[in-house]
Amino acid sequence: MPAAHQISALPHPADHQREKETLTGLIGGIYDAALDPAAWSDVLPEIAAFAGGQACGFLSKDAANDFLTVEHYAGVAPHHLQAYAENFAPSDPLLMVPHCDPERIVSIPELVPFDEYRESRFCREWAQPQGWLDVANAVLDKSAAHCIIFSVVRDDASGLVDAELRRRLALVIPHVRRAALVESAIDRKQSEIAAFAATLDGLNAGLFLVDAEGRIVHANAAGRAILSGDDVLRSAGGRLVARDAAAQQSLRELFAAAGQGRTDLGRRGIALPLAARDGERHVAHLLPLSQNARARAGLGGKTAAAVFVRKAALAGTSPAEVVGKAFRLTPAELRVLLGIVDVGGVPEVATVLGVAESTVKTHLSRLFEKTGTARQADLVKLVAGFATPLVH
Repeated sequence: MPAAHQISALPHPADHQREKETLTGLIGGIYDAALDPAAWSDVLPEIAAFAGGQACGFLSKDAANDFLTVEHYAGVAPHHLQAYAENFAPSDPLLMVPHCDPERIVSIPELVPFDEYRESRFCREWAQPQGWLDVANAVLDKSAAHCIIFSVVRDDASGLVDAELRRRLALVIPHVRRAALVESAIDRKQSEIAAFAATLDGLNAGLFLVDAEGRIVHANAAGRAILSGDDVLRSAGGRLVARDAAAQQSLRELFAAAGQGRTDLGRRGIALPLAARDGERHVAHLLPLSQNARARAGLGGKTAAAVFVRKAALAGTSPAEVVGKAFRLTPAELRVLLGIVDVGGVPEVATVLGVAESTVKTHLSRLFEKTGTARQADLVKLVAGFATPLVH
């Protein structure tokens, strides 16, 4: 009889199958929510029901704060959440949870003496009015600065957190934890991308990140303005295209070379003169991006080069006047100096200014003498103190 009784007490195989099917669907929803946080509102009630709870969600705590912040949550009325944030968060017994190991399921009686908790203001004025009795919690991720907690609430009718809730929640927690880590990683990456884009938009030169076929991966604000003018450069089928046929051929060859990792482009890249319909001169400076450079900048693997484009107006700006006055430069010397900074080496400056390379070299020699420098790189550092590439 005892053996027969033990066999009859075992869960029916059909129950195991139903649980397995429910869990499979639940796990799929959890990972969908990692990519689309709005989906948590549908997934969280299902997790609570599967575990045998009435509410559940995420809490977070920063090291600088002595309270928990409610993140995604289901089963809590908005006015209770507001009361929690305004009056009860600092006295929440779940503030002890961040000290626990990740994925370990702990309930309130494991954190504080339960009788004392029942007499606390937190329980009497906030938890009990909602019918809440106990909470199962697990740390999903923690560091010295931040902690993420997942909680499932039990009400009076369901009783304290029991072995069955722990068993079912243990099946779900590893997936919830991975989803939370994925969501956090995506949030960090999106923040980095937003900061990166904002920085690029602060440049007064047009910037285009392109792949080996010239497809535009990103354009900053100045770059988008250049494209909207549909003159010097334009976007054709998502590719960066020059108005001038010869310049376009050069761009195609340079993009392909950058995509192949050609080292003959040099670390400083290559300057390419461009002309607008009205004859105004521009300069495109193409800088090949190595795999390591792309990784450090968080750029996609297909990005092959950065293209900086600006007008070839090398004089007449306020910083130029300051530089000229400081070192008593002639207008010709100043144009060459700013050409070295904005365009590149002697051949490129000669092309943009429309003068012989020997003329540029003569002025360059005088620049070295007047500024006390000996290299073009020193001239670049010198001018950096007088001008900013940021939009004024």
